[in-house]
Amino acid sequence: MNRLSATGMSETGRVLEALLSGQFICQISDEDGFSYLSNEANRERIDNHLHVLNRRLAKACEGELYFCAYRELGDQEHKVISQQFNDIASSLLPLTEWLILSQEALGQDSPISAGAALRLNELQSVVEDTPALREQLTKIAQYRLFGSTSSQVDGQLKQVFKRLCEQGYLVRPNQEKQIYIATAKVDYIFEVISFIDEAEGLGLEQQAMDAIGQQESLL
Repeated sequence: MNRLSATGMSETGRVLEALLSGQFICQISDEDGFSYLSNEANRERIDNHLHVLNRRLAKACEGELYFCAYRELGDQEHKVISQQFNDIASSLLPLTEWLILSQEALGQDSPISAGAALRLNELQSVVEDTPALREQLTKIAQYRLFGSTSSQVDGQLKQVFKRLCEQGYLVRPNQEKQIYIATAKVDYIFEVISFIDEAEGLGLEQQAMDAIGQQESLL
């Protein structure tokens, strides 16, 4: 059954529109959409619609994340993918540094992944009490991806979290609370880093681990 939403659009249409707009669908970012795509018949239905537009339904993170990809690559598609890759590549450093900062500030042994809850006030308290983390946050917040002009930890963090929500890495279930949940797009970033490591030999993963080690020595 393909129920209608409040706007009169079917779930198939809503999911299709979301995918074509570049959204990544996981259980955290879109629970209904993810549930819909968990059904094989629905995945085939979406894929058939996308086929007409030279797109396909792609998945990552062991099936925990769905997105739209090109089916066949011509000159125009290569140009689009090249631009998308450049956008992702330019975001990797600030995103990686933010993930490291958050992991350290929250005292976690493992990287932040889908479903992890981040409390802005808790993070702010730790960063304000740790000079090394304050300095790191100021650097991260000024990256083009985040674009903060604030000199205060509070303003910097709010801008970073705002941009992460806009980019689909975090969701804020309750607008009255400063609690954010990581989506599977965070895990996707680690897959991209691993892919680039293997394809280009850039050693991004090792650089991230080295950065963690350096930050630990400053705390």
